[in-house]
Amino acid sequence: MLFSIYICVVSRPVSQSKFKEKTEGIILRRAGMSLSARRVTLPAITPIVLQKRVIKVYSEDETSRAVEVPSDITARDVCQLLILKNHYIDDHSWTLFEHLPHIGLERTIEDHELVMEVLSNWGMEEENKLYFRKNYAKYEFFKNPMYFFPEHMVSFATETNGEISPTQILQMFLSSSTYPEIHGFLHAKEQGKKSWKKIYFLLRRSGLYFSTKGTSKEPRHLQFFSEFGNSDIYVSLAGKKKHGAPTNYGFCFKPNKAGGPRDLKMLCAEEEQSRTCWVTAIRLLKYGMQLYQNYMHPYQGRSGCSSQSISPMRSISENSLVAMDFSGQKSRVIENPTEALSVAVEEGLAWRKKGCLRLATHGSPTASSQSSATNMAIHRSQPWFHHKISRDEAQRLIIQQGLVDGVFLVRDSQSNPKTFVLSMSHGQKIKHFQIIPVEDDGELFHTLDDGHTRFTDLIQLVEFYQLNKGVLPCKLKHYCARIAL
Repeated sequence: MLFSIYICVVSRPVSQSKFKEKTEGIILRRAGMSLSARRVTLPAITPIVLQKRVIKVYSEDETSRAVEVPSDITARDVCQLLILKNHYIDDHSWTLFEHLPHIGLERTIEDHELVMEVLSNWGMEEENKLYFRKNYAKYEFFKNPMYFFPEHMVSFATETNGEISPTQILQMFLSSSTYPEIHGFLHAKEQGKKSWKKIYFLLRRSGLYFSTKGTSKEPRHLQFFSEFGNSDIYVSLAGKKKHGAPTNYGFCFKPNKAGGPRDLKMLCAEEEQSRTCWVTAIRLLKYGMQLYQNYMHPYQGRSGCSSQSISPMRSISENSLVAMDFSGQKSRVIENPTEALSVAVEEGLAWRKKGCLRLATHGSPTASSQSSATNMAIHRSQPWFHHKISRDEAQRLIIQQGLVDGVFLVRDSQSNPKTFVLSMSHGQKIKHFQIIPVEDDGELFHTLDDGHTRFTDLIQLVEFYQLNKGVLPCKLKHYCARIAL
């Protein structure tokens, strides 16, 4: 772009023609230019500071926060900004989601994606939202690939010698030369119709294909369905209700540019494991090594964020802290790390009980009723406890935060008001265990195994099963919490 500068001096009223002659002469003489030149040009100035925008981000409880960000900010940088502003612990599971309520779709915005590019694809009248919450399953396939690629859904274009492990399958996805094929039956919504048809699909590096003749993989029987370059993969949140899908395990391809429901290519799997396999494989084929870099180096954002510049540093005084035992006549330093951890847990429990005792038993007539009231109320302040939510709502929350082994929450039982329910994820399925109250000598205990292991409150129960598998299929690992921005 060129900027033009014109100089004009008027001394007294003159006619239009004379005025034109005089002003042109002044311009040429002052600029020292030839008679053929008529303007001075300057090069365009490139702005140094990037333009900033304001975006609105929502949490699961529908609270929102507006943040001012540069135009080249990535999804990971937005998460890091919200983590710091809200003083959350960064365990690399915080994720930005794109939510499209008018068509009931949602997807994970990859850490390296530019947020402004995502927003530029939204229609003016669409009430789309950005959500900020945890997703423990975002990179779980790098840690436990065996849960994501069932043997009956994976085949190979070339012959292989011996069995291929899930780790080798993952390496093939990241390789540019070889790749595994994902295949199986899916329900596909016919274009322009409300009906769905069950078809055999085949996923290759060049795109998704379907067979026109049974399960044949011959080139003459394969037809192209969708590619990945100009489309994003979304998960359907209400497929049965909004699109008449035969199951709740829907996903679809949506073009990057704004388009209506007619542009969607809707698919539906028979079970969650099948849908997870398809969606994971499509993400790997589309982004490849970029996903692995996001997993290995979570702080390498476009805006130059790094763990050194963003993560809060521990002070020298914090690094010099040691565990102490003041229970005896003389104080001592606890050198055994296991003992130090045990003491810290016990001390934390004691302080929580004291706090609940002050809040819950004010005016209680007897000590026994104080103890009972404390044990009944102590769990209500915990992030993993959800007061009165239904079984379906509990399942929805766990699915949203990732079907990873050990994701859990505790809730009130709807069928029995005096009991609680532990809902957890294992093997990409959600299981529910009833926590039964047991009374012994006037004291109330909680148990998961018919009284063999008893706990005075739910906090003790949860902390025990975080360290021990017990009767559960796996240890409790990640609690499912609703956060507010």
